[in-house]
Amino acid sequence: MSRHSRLALLGALVLAGLGAAQSAPAFASPSREAASRVVAHFDIAAQQQPENITLEPDGSADVTFAFARQVARVTPQGKVTILATLPPATSGTAVVSGIVQVPDGTLYVDYIAGAESGIWRLGRDGTLTQAVALPDAKFLNGLALDPRSGALFATDPAAGTVWRAWPRTGKAEIWATGDKLLPGAAGFGANGIKVHNGSVWVSNTDQGTLLRIPVRPDGTAGPIATVAQVPAIDDFAFTGSGNTVLAAQNALDQVDLVTPGGAQRTVLTAADGLSTPTSVAVQGSAVYVPSAAYFTGVDPNLLLAHLDR
Repeated sequence: MSRHSRLALLGALVLAGLGAAQSAPAFASPSREAASRVVAHFDIAAQQQPENITLEPDGSADVTFAFARQVARVTPQGKVTILATLPPATSGTAVVSGIVQVPDGTLYVDYIAGAESGIWRLGRDGTLTQAVALPDAKFLNGLALDPRSGALFATDPAAGTVWRAWPRTGKAEIWATGDKLLPGAAGFGANGIKVHNGSVWVSNTDQGTLLRIPVRPDGTAGPIATVAQVPAIDDFAFTGSGNTVLAAQNALDQVDLVTPGGAQRTVLTAADGLSTPTSVAVQGSAVYVPSAAYFTGVDPNLLLAHLDR
């Protein structure tokens, strides 16, 4: 999918997301539970637009710059270091999206680039290799690690599917499909993804839903359940061991706190510095929110907030 196609889909999502917002219950005013500051401002002219995030033990954030094809590390003090640049696409425009870190410090990223599409491995020594080839994927976005099996789960929002992949063997399969994962008019269905409390959790951006898919004892996908309606939801993160979620709502320039019962409250907005937020990461009471400025075209950045527990 070309950069222009991606932006066209995101542009359509603006209208879809705003339309959904008009029919949704009014949000409370932004909560002061989260004291926030922008840690780093990125260079939009260099296509430094952060799509996804994972955190290092020292609080540094590893982010993907979607159209720059880069993986970067941002320290809590705001120093930005480019860790790797993915190879150019064999045809069209390449996009790097989801990112996760495994216990030994290795990073994995989703990469759409024609025949080079798949999940790529970035070793601690800087070595960059393709771990899992997924040439049949229409698009790849969210990426999550199952710590019990070592498998990676990746979303394809254009196809409305969830892939399961084993980076050590290079094997992969479509793990989950269904109407609740499918895209709507904007072309972005299953998007963000996390593995948490024995289930795979997925956001559907077009449908404005947060979904839960139990992992059965044999590893197969259980029935897909809708947990909450969250307009314009992109990626998300859990606040702790429970099922409370912080959801990035890209077209609304806000982050909502979503409780297990589905109630939600806006806790961060554009007034805090958000500019098309794409994902969320939580480490203790620290909350990191990358903004890609896809819709605003202004100030891609990394926001750090601290929740009052």
